Amino acid sequence: MIKRGFASDNNAGVHPDIMKEFLAVNEGHVVGYGADPYTEQAREVFREQLGPDTEVFFVFTGTAANVLGITGVTRSWNSLIAAETAHLQQDECGAPEKFTGCKVLTSETPDGKITPALIARHMHGFGFEHHPQPGVISITQASEMGTVYTVEEIRTMAGYAHSHGMYLHMDGARLANAAVSLNLPFRSFTTDAGVDVLSFGGTKNGMMMGEAICFLKPGLSEGFKYIRKQGMQLASKMRYISAQFLAYFRNDLWILCASHANAMASMLEDKLKGISGITITQPVQSNGVFVIMPDVVAEKMMKHYFFYSWNEFTSEYRLMTSWDTTEEDIERFTFLLKQEMAAASL
Repeated sequence: MIKRGFASDNNAGVHPDIMKEFLAVNEGHVVGYGADPYTEQAREVFREQLGPDTEVFFVFTGTAANVLGITGVTRSWNSLIAAETAHLQQDECGAPEKFTGCKVLTSETPDGKITPALIARHMHGFGFEHHPQPGVISITQASEMGTVYTVEEIRTMAGYAHSHGMYLHMDGARLANAAVSLNLPFRSFTTDAGVDVLSFGGTKNGMMMGEAICFLKPGLSEGFKYIRKQGMQLASKMRYISAQFLAYFRNDLWILCASHANAMASMLEDKLKGISGITITQPVQSNGVFVIMPDVVAEKMMKHYFFYSWNEFTSEYRLMTSWDTTEEDIERFTFLLKQEMAAASL
C-alpha cells in the first residue's frame, strides 16, 4: 500500500480535470511539434495571463524550464546569481553549469529570498575579461523555504538587475501557490514587476508533467526554438503537455488546487503550534511548513507519513501539502506526532 505523506507536492496525483483533458485532445491527428490547435490555444491563454508580448515554449520538466530559459538570455561567460537554497543550485545536478556554461554564484539567505544587499558581493568584475560577467539574477516564487516575494520585492530585484545590464529570471515551480498567497493575478508580480524570463510550473499543482518557459519581453526569445530542440525538449506530441494548461486555467482550476494546498499548510501550522517541542522555522506563506523536531521522532513519524529532512545538522524537516492533502491527513499526522513527542520526553 502506497502511503500518503508530506514529502513533496510532486508526489500527489493528477487532478481529474487534467486527466479529462488528455482524453479530450486524444482524438484524431494533429500536426506534431507544437503546430496543433491546442498548443496555440494554450499560448494564447498565457498571453492573456501574462501579457500580449509573452512568448511561450513548452518543455517536459522544471529543470529544463529553468536551464533552457536561462540559456536563452546568457552566454557561457556569464554568471548566474541565486539563493543558496535555489532549486537550480541544490537539485538540478549541475545542469545549469553544464548546459548554460555559466558560473552559478549563490548567497545564503535566512528565508529563501534574496535581496540586492545579499548578492552585492557578486556584483563586480563588469567588463573584466578574467571574471565571469554577471548576467542573470534568479529568484524562486514561492521560494524553496515556502516564503513569498512581495510585488515590491520583485520590482526591487528587477530594477537592480536591469541597472546592471542583467536579466531577472523567476523559477515559478510553485507560482500558483504564490499567486494565491498574494491574492494577485500572475501578471502583477511577473511581467508588470519587471521579470524577464519565467519558468511557469503546474506539475506541483495538479498537472501530470510539463512546464512553460515564458519570455516576457519582445526579442528575448529570438532563436530559442533551436535551443529547445538542442536541449531535447521539443515534444513531438506536444498537445499532451500544452492542453493540460487549458484545463489548468479553465474555471480557475489552478486557484482551486493552490488555495487548497495553502489552506492545508495553514491548518498544519496551527496544529503544530499546539505540540510542545516542535518549532516552526519559517513563515507559512504557501504550501510548505518547515519544522525542527527530534530526529528520533522524525524517524518514527516517517513510518506513517513520509517527509524529507531539510537540514540534518539542525534537525529541520520540510512538510509539503498538496492539492489533494486532506484534513484527515493533517489530523492524523499531528495526533501521531503529539503521541511520539510525549513518548520521547518520558
